[in-house]
Amino acid sequence: MALEKEPFVPYKTEEEKAKEDREVFTVSINKEERAWLDEDKKILNQPKDSTALKQLAEIGNFVIHDRLIGGILATVFKNKQKNKRLGIIEYEQM
Repeated sequence: MALEKEPFVPYKTEEEKAKEDREVFTVSINKEERAWLDEDKKILNQPKDSTALKQLAEIGNFVIHDRLIGGILATVFKNKQKNKRLGIIEYEQM
């Protein structure tokens, strides 16, 4: 006969908890973001939401730290700053 665990009773020791090197957080997404995630999951070939979000975060990390992409982003942000300072509002703010 297997031991049954009671709900809401901590079973991990403090040592076991300290060994865990991860953080858990909740993410709320709207319908549009859910559609994006579902589409991205297909491209990634990943059925699990949490794993897909982790993989998308990793890809995003590579992109924003990439030297080429970083240069492009720096140019765009520089243009936005100059346009704001000069009062140029030709382009919609995203």
